[in-house]
Amino acid sequence: MSKIDTIRAAMMQAMKDKDKPRKDALSLLLAALKNKQIDKREELTEEEENAVIFHEIKQAKETISTTPEDHEEIIREAELRMNVYSEFVPKLMNEEEIREVIMAVLDELEIQTATAKDKGRIMKVLMPRVKGKADGGLVNRVLTELFV
Repeated sequence: MSKIDTIRAAMMQAMKDKDKPRKDALSLLLAALKNKQIDKREELTEEEENAVIFHEIKQAKETISTTPEDHEEIIREAELRMNVYSEFVPKLMNEEEIREVIMAVLDELEIQTATAKDKGRIMKVLMPRVKGKADGGLVNRVLTELFV
């Protein structure tokens, strides 16, 4: 069952429960997924579906951070969207899990002591392994800590 089907089912349940804010959030997410599918002209992979949902979560976070505090309704709506969308993405890797993947990549590339010069080579192998499973900023931060 694709995420589109899962989200559609959740939206139908929200309509039955008369939960309009949740239904509206799910409707926006469903539209974003369908638009991506139309652009691609074929079914989305699970990775692509997750990328769309992560993008929507990121937009909701940006809305929260850029909206003035006196616009409480907009902030509440963005927080609700972010919480609802989070239900449909896999749990992201934590720092320890990321560090384990980085160490495996270092072993594979036979790098004993990582230097800033090695970063590009490491990232080239690392990012495909953690894409959609870890926050890119956190991966970069953990990797940078290893250079110090």
